[in-house]
Amino acid sequence: MHKLECSAMTAFGENWCPSEMTRLVARILAKKKTQKERSASEKILLIGEMQSHVEDEDNEKREMQEGDVAALHRFYSKHLDLPDHKDLLTLFSQVACNGFTIEDDELSHMGTAVYPDVALINHSCLPSVIVTYNGTTADVRAVRDMKPGDEVLISYIDLLYPTDDRNNRLRESYYFTCDCQECKTKSKDKVKLRVRKRSEPIEPEVVNNMVRYARKTIREFRFLKNMKTPSELLEMCEQSLEEMGAVFDDSNVYMLHMMYQAMGVCLYMEDPVGAIRYGEKVIGSYSKLYPAHSLNVSSMYLKLGRLNMGLEKNSLGISALKKAIAIMEVTHGKNHFYLKELRKEAKLTKN
Repeated sequence: MHKLECSAMTAFGENWCPSEMTRLVARILAKKKTQKERSASEKILLIGEMQSHVEDEDNEKREMQEGDVAALHRFYSKHLDLPDHKDLLTLFSQVACNGFTIEDDELSHMGTAVYPDVALINHSCLPSVIVTYNGTTADVRAVRDMKPGDEVLISYIDLLYPTDDRNNRLRESYYFTCDCQECKTKSKDKVKLRVRKRSEPIEPEVVNNMVRYARKTIREFRFLKNMKTPSELLEMCEQSLEEMGAVFDDSNVYMLHMMYQAMGVCLYMEDPVGAIRYGEKVIGSYSKLYPAHSLNVSSMYLKLGRLNMGLEKNSLGISALKKAIAIMEVTHGKNHFYLKELRKEAKLTKN
């Protein structure tokens, strides 16, 4: 794999710019060419047997995939024998629908991978297992008690958001609507969309308008993230929080979303005090709204722990790191290298 990319990178120099998806597909094709047996992640299902949704994709996604196919030809055609156009579109669709995002212990993006056997696991907004990574291996670990015969279920998406938002995301990325118990009952939506307490109740129309504003702001922030300066992004977060805060409680998921973004901007700007201020507002609600063993919660405790350590607030830092470790012992296993390093981190900074 390294030789394949080195040859292409050397040939193109500064013009080397395939997308992450294109690079992954190139690696899959190269591996298939030399592979004589099923890989460790294809004991049940081969990559070529994974579900494709070419027929369901809208024009925007088709254009993106056509661009990726063109990039594959441009950057790799001299080093790979490529399938025909139709087969390539199918493979890109299979990878898009079945790929896994690889993240570090703080949920920073590291890459994308395909594990066909793990991709067989169905989605639920009440998952029974979680997928974590140990090197290049995907581990599937139970996050709640299970009995023999219980279906193994993972979540394909971020579970923080209310039912309509989750299903919009599922339809957009995976082409189905979830019918799990939580989606049927919407039992947590009221808590997730909590509004401020006032002497006079806030009119439903006002709340609905603010929900629309919040969704629009989140889309705009995502679009502008790589265009605006950090100061401009932080100002955007603060303005939206002030606007939404007139209607939404601080524990409302749309408020939490923008606080989390503000924390990220503060980290980028090397402002640990600002990052801790936003992180402390977020973590209390995260602990209540996410499932018991959530990587979103453990990663927040990790960030707060390390930030406090950096400011020499060791007791606060160690306390947060211990909470992260308690979650990660379930999600990653007690012997995972992340846990080994974290235990050292906590011990080394004790007074």
